[in-house]
Amino acid sequence: MYLIKTPQFIQNLFPNYTWRIPTKEKVVYFTFDDGPIPEVTPWVLEQLAAYDAKATFFCVGENIQKNPEVFQQVVNAGHAVGNHTFNHLNGWASDNIEYFHNIRHCANQMDSILFRPPYGRLKPKQARFLQRHYRIVMWDVLSGDFDPKLLPEQCLENVINNVRPGSIVVFHDSLKAEDKLSYVLPKALEHFADQGYRFEQLNEKEMVVQSSWQKRA
Repeated sequence: MYLIKTPQFIQNLFPNYTWRIPTKEKVVYFTFDDGPIPEVTPWVLEQLAAYDAKATFFCVGENIQKNPEVFQQVVNAGHAVGNHTFNHLNGWASDNIEYFHNIRHCANQMDSILFRPPYGRLKPKQARFLQRHYRIVMWDVLSGDFDPKLLPEQCLENVINNVRPGSIVVFHDSLKAEDKLSYVLPKALEHFADQGYRFEQLNEKEMVVQSSWQKRA
């Protein structure tokens, strides 16, 4: 079970997480999880470029290691990147030390203070430790593009009906989501561009936390 729109009371329970960017301006933050992969990520970059859109890619370290040239395409295009663990670990199902080492392993592949836990799942002790070194980025709108039970049209409705100024939206540049993403992303970009929205990346300078830990071996 998952929620398309993250309720305000949940956001209030975890105020140290970033759920959206407070603003009244028409700005939306598209984010992409689980890449980079050659089958999907370059296509995403093409769609974004058509609208002069910037986004944030939460990358799995193993995929960076396998596809360094695709990762470099993301960086060269001016998008932000964030840590999504090395092996897409579920924090609830992981030993804390194992989890921290996995994140650190991913950190050796990139330079970022942004972290998104796979599945949005963190134990309280994990969260407390990571908040000392990262800005933990969640979302307030989930497209549902990973869900085989949803139609592409439903995923598009999930995004269009729930975005507000400052929303952080989750898509997936993965094989699992490819069919739905290929339908949803161009239409979402067109819709919000027509509504006068800007598409921006998450700005690390506005999310300053101590980050010396992350690059240690």
